[in-house]
Amino acid sequence: RTATAVKAFESEVGSQAPLNFWDPLGLVADGDKDKFDRLRYVEVKHGRISMLAVLGQVVTKAGIRLPGDIDLSGTSFESIPTGWSAVEKIPQAGLFQMLAFVGILEIAVMKDSANGAAPGDFPGDFRNGALDFGWDTFSAEEQAQKRGIELNNGRAAQMGILALMVHEQLGVSLWPG
Repeated sequence: RTATAVKAFESEVGSQAPLNFWDPLGLVADGDKDKFDRLRYVEVKHGRISMLAVLGQVVTKAGIRLPGDIDLSGTSFESIPTGWSAVEKIPQAGLFQMLAFVGILEIAVMKDSANGAAPGDFPGDFRNGALDFGWDTFSAEEQAQKRGIELNNGRAAQMGILALMVHEQLGVSLWPG
């Protein structure tokens, strides 16, 4: 790690005790701000996806399912298991629809300045001048705190969903009961 890179990113959101700025692979050792912003965007995005994945695991393991059928042949949402085993049970057309929906979101909707959208205030800012949900009413300190909380929750969720997937493949349940 070079001292220049550490100093360049030491004040960024997510750089906090006890590790402060931590780049064990030296991905931004050259101090390139654009590269750092792109990696931060990817980290925030994967964190958001992981938070949704963990929530999906919790909700379905709690027995909460959509009512009705997932296809016209009568396959109920209730009959679809959780985790990786769901991939085998969801009809192919349903998997294609999910993939197409995520692709459309990725290409056309969920863009930030790192991906050609109008410049946002920070990497992962998907407001694009449309959705705000009161973000502009927070002070700069509150915004930094909320961004740090989201970043850390995303980091934890990435480790959480990884653990759930690994244990499922090992045949070891982390769920009570």
